[in-house]
Amino acid sequence: MKKTLSLVAILAAGTSQAAGFQIDTQGARATGAGGAATAWLEDSSSIYYNVANMVGVKTLDITLGDTGILPSITFQRPGQEQEGQRTTLSPPPHLFVVYKPFEKAAFGVGVYTPFGARSRWEEGFSGRFRGYESSLATYYINPSFAYELHPRFRFGAGLDIARATIELTRGLDFVNSEGSIHLGGADWGSGFNIGVQAKLLDNLDMGLHYRSAIDISFKGKADFQNIPVEFQSRLTDQTATADVVLPSTVTAGLAYRPLPNLLLAFDASWVDWSTFSELAIRFENPSIDNPVPKRWHAKWKYALGAEYGVTDALQVRAGFVYDPSPSPNSTLTPDLPDANRIKATLGVGYQFRPFRADLGYQFVALADKVSTAPGIPATYSGSAHVFGLTLGFNPQ
Repeated sequence: MKKTLSLVAILAAGTSQAAGFQIDTQGARATGAGGAATAWLEDSSSIYYNVANMVGVKTLDITLGDTGILPSITFQRPGQEQEGQRTTLSPPPHLFVVYKPFEKAAFGVGVYTPFGARSRWEEGFSGRFRGYESSLATYYINPSFAYELHPRFRFGAGLDIARATIELTRGLDFVNSEGSIHLGGADWGSGFNIGVQAKLLDNLDMGLHYRSAIDISFKGKADFQNIPVEFQSRLTDQTATADVVLPSTVTAGLAYRPLPNLLLAFDASWVDWSTFSELAIRFENPSIDNPVPKRWHAKWKYALGAEYGVTDALQVRAGFVYDPSPSPNSTLTPDLPDANRIKATLGVGYQFRPFRADLGYQFVALADKVSTAPGIPATYSGSAHVFGLTLGFNPQ
C-alpha cells in the first residue's frame, strides 16, 4: 500500500482570510477600507501596501497591531450530513516602523505574516485521510527604502526575508486499522518588492506595487504512529523535504478625493497561484513519494474602499472585495479547502496626537464550491469574521 503526503496537505489553509492561503490584512486602517490602499496610504504600513508611499511619513511613524481571523467552513458529500471545522482563532500580528531623516527619503522595516492559516477538522472527519489538522505560517522581515523623485512621483523598494514553518497531522487508512502521520518543517527564503506612486491630478493618485515570489525548501521530520507491523518497514520515522513557491503579486490602485474629507479607492491585484501545479513531499524512502496535481490558476482580486473624515480626529471607512479561488473544482479536496470569497468591510479610526487607533472588520462569505475531485466529491462553503486593531505613533 502506498501512502501519500502531498505538500498541499501541509499548506491546508482551511478558511484563510483571503483566497488560497494569503493574508492581506496588514493594518486595520486599510482593512476597514477593503484593503484598497495602494495609491494613498501614507503611514508605516505602506511597507506592505505600497513601499513608495513611505515618503508620505513626516519624520517617524510606528504601527503595531494584530488581526483575529475566526473562520468557519463546511464540507458535505452528496447524500451525507454536513461536516465542519473546529473553531480556530488565528492572530497574525504586524509591526511597521518608518523613519524619514531627509525631506525626500524614508527608511523603514516591517514584520508581518502575508501567508498562512490553520485548519482543524472535527473529530472523526470523513476526509481525515486527505487532511485533518495543519498549519502554515510565514514571517516576513521587510527592510525598505523610498525616495521622492519629483513632487508628483515616488519610488520605493524593499527586501523580503521570509521564515516559513509548517505542521501537519493526518490519518492513514489501513482498511482494518488507522494510523497517523505528523510532520513539521521550516526554512528561510528571500525576495523583493518595488512600488511607485504618482499624482495624476490634484485629487487623483495612482499606485503600482510588485512583490516577488519566494522559493521555500522545507526540511522536516515525518513521525508515523500506529502503523501495522506489515507496513513498519516502509512507514518509519524519517526526514522529508519539499519545495513551495510563495506567489508573486502585482497590485494597481487609484485614489480619488471628490471632497477634502472623502477618499474613494480602487485596487486590482494579480496573484500568481499558478506555481501550485503539482507538488509533493519527498521522503527519505522515495517509494512512498507520490505527487498530487493541483493545477491552481493565477487570479485577479478586486477591492473598493472609502474613508470619510467626520472630524479632524475621527474617520470612518467601508469597503467591498471580490477574491476568487485559485483552485479548480477537479482538484479541490479537504487538504486545502477553498472557495470564491466576497468580503464586506467596516472601520473606524481616531487620532489623539501623537497616538492613533484604528479598528477594522471584515465579513468574509465563501460561496458554495462543488468539488469533482476523484474519490471525494463534495460541496465546500463557509464564512469568516476578521477583526483588526492597529495602534500608531507619529510625533508630528
